[in-house]
Amino acid sequence: MTTTGRSVPTPQDTSSAMTDSPPPVTVTDLAIGLPDGPALLQNTGLSLRTGRITALTGPSGSGKTTLLRALIGDLPSGAQVTSGSVEVLGQDVFTLAPDALRALRRHRIAYVGQDPGSALNPRMTAGQLIAEVATDPTPRAVAALMTECRLPAELAHHRPGALSGGQQRRLALARALARHPDVLLLDEPTAGLDSALRDEIVALLRRLATDRGIAVILACHDPQVVESCADTVSTLRAPATAHTAPGTPVRKPGRARTAGPPAAPDDGLRAARLDVAFTHRGHTHQALKEADFHAPPGSATGLIGPSGSGKTTLLRTLAGLQKPDAGTLTWNGRPLPGTARKRNRDQQRRIQLVPQNPLGALNPARTIGASLTRPLQLHRTVSRSEMPARVGELLEDVGLPADFAARYPHELSGGQRQRASIARGLATEPDLLLCDEVTSALDPTTATAVMELLTRLRGERGLTLVLVSHELDLVTAYTDSLHLLREGRVHLAGESESEGENEGVAAQRA
Repeated sequence: MTTTGRSVPTPQDTSSAMTDSPPPVTVTDLAIGLPDGPALLQNTGLSLRTGRITALTGPSGSGKTTLLRALIGDLPSGAQVTSGSVEVLGQDVFTLAPDALRALRRHRIAYVGQDPGSALNPRMTAGQLIAEVATDPTPRAVAALMTECRLPAELAHHRPGALSGGQQRRLALARALARHPDVLLLDEPTAGLDSALRDEIVALLRRLATDRGIAVILACHDPQVVESCADTVSTLRAPATAHTAPGTPVRKPGRARTAGPPAAPDDGLRAARLDVAFTHRGHTHQALKEADFHAPPGSATGLIGPSGSGKTTLLRTLAGLQKPDAGTLTWNGRPLPGTARKRNRDQQRRIQLVPQNPLGALNPARTIGASLTRPLQLHRTVSRSEMPARVGELLEDVGLPADFAARYPHELSGGQRQRASIARGLATEPDLLLCDEVTSALDPTTATAVMELLTRLRGERGLTLVLVSHELDLVTAYTDSLHLLREGRVHLAGESESEGENEGVAAQRA
């Protein structure tokens, strides 16, 4: 592990207190692995400081999430410490009694995972979720926390399912801060956020560390976030047995694309005047409002827009997972039912969604191989005898070794789970792949490899791509056109290259 540091100006009295106080977290020569399996984290040392921000960087599979979970004594199922120790606020987390460990997690240390939506009770409202763990559960205090985490006040009455991925992430952060922790652990806290909101969250973390004296550690692939807020950077190396994405050339803007023949006016997937609203206890949130959208065959379309603008809702509606309140869908000129259950088997096969949260596509109780086999069985794209080989091919296609088929989702890093989720989406050999922030939790090399994969499949199979992303440079390099979603409506932002790229940038900043 490589560690670098830089100083950030802080008030003198606070700085003095930081120097005199012992480190709230000390990791000594820590290594974690699975019995008779891969190493999840190789020997690592780390020391956090009160009022300071530490960034964890490193390639997908290097153990960033495993290290964060180790700090709260929560190892992946079956994993064990093979060497070293973790001391948090003067206590060895691996020797604490269960009651003491629960008390530590509830009152002193807070963790926000990479898939925060999976930890939010879908039956509770945002306000209830914050109040549930808050030291001050009054409505006024809850409202103040929502404001601090840039959550609109009206969302207090909405359940997690009505929130965007970025809003769920900020809600999870608000829940963590409601406990007034001494140590804050964040796994990719700005993934899936637009640039303006990302900068606001970075500023919030800086204030939390400086003003409240919280020790913050965040796993992050975004070099801008690391540069702007981290006092110390610790870079983890991938264990020797870890598999990383194959190297691929970076796509240069202007390179020729294989986009297939020009689309006929009614070809591909069309949405017309879509309305989607979420209502709870008399409060209504209009996610889509008379939204129009067209994905021509063989095209690659980028969807951008601020967090909460309706991007994920649009993809879920196109995939048939969210029933529209009004509007129509057509597929190659023919009516397309608004829900997947009412679509025939062929329509279901041809349109696939890769969700922002890979755990939404991978059953934690099933191996990766079983999750990939399920769509093969359902849609009968290959014979039963060919299924094991096809699973191996799908994994290799997304840069994972075939033997990952025997692993469970918790045995993979966040980036590896995302690639497995993409493999599942490709298993049905779809015509249209809807991708929701599929590179937001990946390191730059892996993100480029994934986009090169999708581009190659687009050329070889005539695959149609719709890509939701806040990574503007990446989405403009790999799409034909950009559409801006703002306040539930879709606007053409421009072509992805030359003059159109500049227009898209302007639209994203609007």
